[in-house]
Amino acid sequence: MTTGAPSGYAVRAHDLSVHYRSNGIPSEVVAVRGVNLEIGSAEIVGLVGEAGAGKSTLAATIAGRAGTGRPGEGVPEICGGSLEVYGRELRGAGRRTRDQVTLRVGYLAQDAAEQLVPDLSVAENVAEPIYQRDKRFETPVAADAVATLIDAMRLPLSIMDKLPYQLSSGQRQRVALARALILEPSLLIADEPTRGVDVTVRAGVLDALRGLQREREFSALIVSSDLAVIERIASRVVVLQGGMVVGEGPIQTVLAEEHHPYLAGLALVKREADAHAQQP
Repeated sequence: MTTGAPSGYAVRAHDLSVHYRSNGIPSEVVAVRGVNLEIGSAEIVGLVGEAGAGKSTLAATIAGRAGTGRPGEGVPEICGGSLEVYGRELRGAGRRTRDQVTLRVGYLAQDAAEQLVPDLSVAENVAEPIYQRDKRFETPVAADAVATLIDAMRLPLSIMDKLPYQLSSGQRQRVALARALILEPSLLIADEPTRGVDVTVRAGVLDALRGLQREREFSALIVSSDLAVIERIASRVVVLQGGMVVGEGPIQTVLAEEHHPYLAGLALVKREADAHAQQP
């Protein structure tokens, strides 16, 4: 397992553009356009935007998944600018460089809860990345690591022997998040980490994630359509619209920029949500 993160920047993107390739043919669809983004050591950055804004594409690209799809699928590919993750340039990178990056990245894809192995128990699903890396890893140590994360995700230890289909969608999401954290990554990319999670435990899960981040000092990019999620866990936010950054900084500062129609709309939604939360 890896621990901690080096000084400096975990992620540096400059004028980054990403398009899709299907059957080896570049598409005219550019999902990410000229994005500049930096994530510092042990920093949590939030990423928000409307559906189709390019959030998941950007997250997958930073996680080192660009250009790794199967033939016939839409595959994201860096087509402009540069993207460095821990000093390694991912534009045009070969498999070895991508592997070096993904070893340090914990990635929770948007559909991660649906991708749990159906015939493995919860404990086996969470531990699987350990044994994929080292088949001889000590079982008691792995079991302790799994139990620690299951507990941190506000899940009862009694679910460890259950199969994924026996869990609610929110429970599966938390199991998938535990799996993304099991190798103690230097960088966590989490796409909608509270998707399907019951509102009564959502805050606890975010607080636990924040606690783990402080303890292990990893960097993180948290993608969410819910500003309340970002506000609770991130130090600053990046707002995407149409694949481009339209706002960046502390949430209150970004939402105060009401000259931009989309940011003004976000500010209105947040005010309404805050007012609703204060009602008895």
